[in-house]
Amino acid sequence: MTECNSEAVRFTGVRRRNIVADFNGGRLTTDAGVLLLREVDRRIGLIDAINDCLPDPRDPRYIVHEQREMIAQRIFSIALGYEDINDQQTLRDDPALQVAAGKAAEQDHPLASPPTLCRLENRVNRKALVKMSQLFVERFLASHDSPPEEIVLDFDATDDPVHGQQEERFYQGYYRHYCFLPLYVFCGGHLLCALLRPSNIDPAKYSQAVTKLLVQRIRQQWPDVKIVIRADSGFCRWKLMRWCEKHDVDYILGIGRNKVLERRITPLMDQAEAAFEETNVKQRLFGETEYAAGTWDRPRRVIMKAERLEAGPNRRFIVTSLTGAPQQLYDATYVQRGDMENRIKEQQLMLFADRTSCHDFVANRFRLFLSSFAYVLLHELRESHLVNTALEHAQVNTIRLRLLKIAARVTVSVRRVVLHMSSSFPFQALFRQVVATLVPSPG
Repeated sequence: MTECNSEAVRFTGVRRRNIVADFNGGRLTTDAGVLLLREVDRRIGLIDAINDCLPDPRDPRYIVHEQREMIAQRIFSIALGYEDINDQQTLRDDPALQVAAGKAAEQDHPLASPPTLCRLENRVNRKALVKMSQLFVERFLASHDSPPEEIVLDFDATDDPVHGQQEERFYQGYYRHYCFLPLYVFCGGHLLCALLRPSNIDPAKYSQAVTKLLVQRIRQQWPDVKIVIRADSGFCRWKLMRWCEKHDVDYILGIGRNKVLERRITPLMDQAEAAFEETNVKQRLFGETEYAAGTWDRPRRVIMKAERLEAGPNRRFIVTSLTGAPQQLYDATYVQRGDMENRIKEQQLMLFADRTSCHDFVANRFRLFLSSFAYVLLHELRESHLVNTALEHAQVNTIRLRLLKIAARVTVSVRRVVLHMSSSFPFQALFRQVVATLVPSPG
């Protein structure tokens, strides 16, 4: 433990009183709220399930840091906003994180160091990752008390920039930098798939295989549920659509513009243009057509949107197996996929899923999983324990700031660990309310 200089630090006084600071406050933490996530995990058993997926080849006689403890340390740290594994050099002494990870909050027994955690990340193999990938859909299924009538699976890809010589990094022409190309699948706020991929591939690569695995597992538990696949034009592939049609799965996908579709939307676009010139008000017209690209096996229903804005014409096309009015399908179903971009933003920007700086590609896949599991815990907190509160729809960085980043003085005795939080903490009532939903009342 680093010895701090106890010499006083003096500041400018206020109203004839001297202002003095020192480093003798005892054991303090800025992350007392991590205990909420600990209780969430105790209810759903996520970290235990992750630990069961990963064999521990170490000799038990020489183990100082249990594998489960290290997994919890990394996931909770990410949830708390610590993006870099090097942060663990000082975080390993944090008493709140020690308690959350399952270790006694003792100064002489710190959590794992960065090199130890790095060794953990680099010994994960593909077989363990396959087992871990199943935990996402299992948590999704377990989160429902009864089968839903319909679910929509949102697919999307994004870029994960890299700045070194990592395995499987390639230059991506669309994003114009070296990156990975992770694939995400969400159902509402539930994360079902987070797959790190190289970027020298079709953006839809593995989407059919992922769809097959997800549909099979979901239908195994919910045989009568209606499943809809939703994605942008990057996933408009006829083989995926054919698979969906053969397995009673609906789809609604964007489709890129081309000369044939541009020609077919021209009458609608002319009507919208004429109405705009007459009224100077934005115009939106919808129609549909049967269309098959040259490589497709058969024609399919394509919905056309002809829009005239002040900035100019706007044409959009979607291909779908769903029935219903074109405008209703476009507005009420397709455009709702935009919410998935907020979930990806939480993953990439707020939970640091883009910190894939290991040289080994499998280790980087595991790092993506660590961020994804942190998201699962935070979403479980949001969906199950923040309902009807001011944070019911808050993003994870807001939840972190309001409920996790709480300063406290920690005292440890033989029988108790006590976290003395600030009496001026502004969200005391909400904090108590959440704890009441997580921890059964004694007696």
